[in-house]
Amino acid sequence: MEIFFNKRAMRQLRLSASDAADDGDTETLREDLIEVFSGKDLEELEHHLETGDLYEFVSQMLDAWDGQDVDELFELLEEELLSCDVELRFAGEEEVSGGDEDEDGDLEDDDLVGFDDDDEEDEDE
Repeated sequence: MEIFFNKRAMRQLRLSASDAADDGDTETLREDLIEVFSGKDLEELEHHLETGDLYEFVSQMLDAWDGQDVDELFELLEEELLSCDVELRFAGEEEVSGGDEDEDGDLEDDDLVGFDDDDEEDEDE
């Protein structure tokens, strides 16, 4: 199985993970991680998980995350899904991770490109 995160999902997760790293609270990040999967992906993914429970899967992954490095979170997610025979692909990794950073090391908003409305319609089907 293959799951694809579009640019909007990547931006949302990066911002949420950055907030979680700053605040030390992963509840919003947990919810954002679950919401980023389409309904179709959720159904198929739950069949691939040992427990069949995505909330538990994400919770365990966040417990294993050091809570600091956003890139480490994406690597951990990718590795954990791969262990369940699910390949995770990220849209525009070069654009998102290679953007210009401000003086705090944060990506500037104009370096993160959103997605078009066609992607939203696909999720509703």
